[in-house]
Amino acid sequence: MRGILYTLSAVFILITACTSGKMTPTPPAEAMLPLPDFDLEGHRGARGLLPENTIPAMLKALELGVTTLEMDAHISQDGQVLLSHDPYFNREHELLPTGEEIPKVNAKKYLLYQMPYSQIRTFDVGSKYYSKFPQQQLMKAYKPLLSEVIDSAQAYIKENNLPQVFYNIETKSKPSGDGKYHPAPEDFMDRLVAVIDEKKIRPYVIIQSFDPRTLQVLHRKHPDIKTSLLVENLKGLEKNLEQLGFTPNIYSPYAKLVTPALVEATHRYGIKIIPWTVNSLEEMQRLKALGVDGLISDYPDLYKKL
Repeated sequence: MRGILYTLSAVFILITACTSGKMTPTPPAEAMLPLPDFDLEGHRGARGLLPENTIPAMLKALELGVTTLEMDAHISQDGQVLLSHDPYFNREHELLPTGEEIPKVNAKKYLLYQMPYSQIRTFDVGSKYYSKFPQQQLMKAYKPLLSEVIDSAQAYIKENNLPQVFYNIETKSKPSGDGKYHPAPEDFMDRLVAVIDEKKIRPYVIIQSFDPRTLQVLHRKHPDIKTSLLVENLKGLEKNLEQLGFTPNIYSPYAKLVTPALVEATHRYGIKIIPWTVNSLEEMQRLKALGVDGLISDYPDLYKKL
């Protein structure tokens, strides 16, 4: 009898899905993995301790026990997906291949989307002292491919018998940058998802962005991949969700915007709230007391104290 009921239920669900134009297909079970109860994310790996968005920074974050590696994605001229926050080499903390400073006059000259990855890889992004992060360990480093980061992280997890982590990948895009700093949203997402699927980590991926367009493309084409809306504006939850056009898995506001009312509202929508970027123990404690579902920090070493 129970088997008959299960069969009838399955048929009903299938018929409903086929007859409703608004219902998206149910994603496979392996893609429905829940997020951690409290998600501790290493911002750009462990930016406060090692050069941002590099493999050493990601491995350091894993060593410190994060549940999610947070990172930024850009696209090179030859279509490679690489890690970088800025769309160009940032003279504040990055150097020319010769080891020399990037002149002020060329501050935004070296655009990643206008350079092949083979050239991008020759720049040194870890040897220059970065005054904003005085604890950052200096080392020669380069902007890695996303595929390299995944391979390195997965190998480290296996070698050290660690729990599987999530990958929170930000698409660095905005409408004014299309064709100059990055490809259009559809092309950007196609290239990013191709790497994710090649490395077979789809169930462990979150795609986040300040740009609703990339999230909209992802939700339309790959509704099983988790999404996070990054927010630093004062429009409020309802208007931001209305602009996005669907309910994301995560709402990720600037930490100073988090209030008890915002936490309550996001939970009422069934959305997790994970603020950025939280770099003091006191602020972590304040936000956790408000009921947030995770934290994004440049200093994942503070999580042990939390």
